[in-house]
Amino acid sequence: MGMFSNVVDMVRVKWQMRTAKVSLTADQEDLRYCYDVLQDVSRSFAVVIAQLNDAGLRDGICLFYLVLRALDTVEDDMSVPLDVKLRELPKFHKHTNDVEWSMTGVGKGRERELLENYPRVARAAQQLKEEYRVVIEDICERMANGMCDFLQRPVVTKEDYNLYCHYVAGLVGHGLTRLFANCDFEDSHLADDLTNSNHMGLFLQKTNIIRDYFEDILEEPPRMFWPKEIWGQYGEQLQDFKDRSNEKKAVECLNAMVADAVQHIPYVIEYLKPLRDPSIFRFCAIPQVMAIGTLAEVYNNAETFHVKVKMSRGASCRVMVHSTDLYNALGMFAEYCDTLLAKLDPNDASTPAIRKCLEEAKESIESLRKDQVPVPYMRSLMSHYPGLGGQLLLSLMDSVSVFFSGEHSAH
Repeated sequence: MGMFSNVVDMVRVKWQMRTAKVSLTADQEDLRYCYDVLQDVSRSFAVVIAQLNDAGLRDGICLFYLVLRALDTVEDDMSVPLDVKLRELPKFHKHTNDVEWSMTGVGKGRERELLENYPRVARAAQQLKEEYRVVIEDICERMANGMCDFLQRPVVTKEDYNLYCHYVAGLVGHGLTRLFANCDFEDSHLADDLTNSNHMGLFLQKTNIIRDYFEDILEEPPRMFWPKEIWGQYGEQLQDFKDRSNEKKAVECLNAMVADAVQHIPYVIEYLKPLRDPSIFRFCAIPQVMAIGTLAEVYNNAETFHVKVKMSRGASCRVMVHSTDLYNALGMFAEYCDTLLAKLDPNDASTPAIRKCLEEAKESIESLRKDQVPVPYMRSLMSHYPGLGGQLLLSLMDSVSVFFSGEHSAH
């Protein structure tokens, strides 16, 4: 049954990817180009963006992502001299208002092409409502300044680590929350306190940093963001963990990194709780459930230092299909907490801290789910895609349900 269920979920995700098309008019060629590039620079992200219900918010998030991806391409290209980065990054946010600016010879593939065709991004951005443009430019500027800070110094302390993750991911959480607050169907006070937004970004970024050890250590020169305050307790150099002779200490370090990441889970749960729009909820919830699933895979797993460890395709599809409402998403979160709890090594020094975080998270989840009504997958699907006749079918389903409910009570 489990294997069959995974196959069904994979078929559903395949169908979602095929049908997640954004309808644009003939005069929106620049925006069409932006969505096309998005498909290649982040396929999975493009799908959840395309499924956002509101066109204005959808376009805003698409361009927000592309602006930050272009910024990151400049920062990440090791062939670009440091002085050039320190000169270009702080003014990058201004280019969304400059339909003449572009950059050549930086990055690879479609990221390189994105910078070469940046005027198309700028022209598309001009069509966004002003509140969205302000957010995009502000977050871009703040992120660029943070990148410049860490281009000139390493990540040493846990404080450095949190600050770096704030610059490159927590600020994304800030920006998205501000965009949500400026649309017409989420609480306008959603962005009054951005604490939980920051933790959402930190949880994702720390998970990626842990998972990507193998890829990052192979770069020339390696770009690693594991804080020395943690890894320095287990080895002389971060590169030493590649050596299987150091496997015991490497795994202890890995588990300490996981312990540092799971502390953000309570804030993630609090962030998801007030979201109203189903498509925004899905957009926010799926990456977070994927993150806890990934941590369950890398925890105590020495292969993390030798290959890119990740969730199976079937497991990933299951998350994408079922993380559509608070009840079901938190249920999956709790499942992965259980998986991780079952794997905890009783002899590992990080185990008490991890167990405490996960057990507290489960208590919070159980409390929240008591007040929620589970939403069946087909109902979620039909309400999400009204173009399929979903609302009519939902009305029919509700009528039949009421009829049989009445019939049952009559007996």
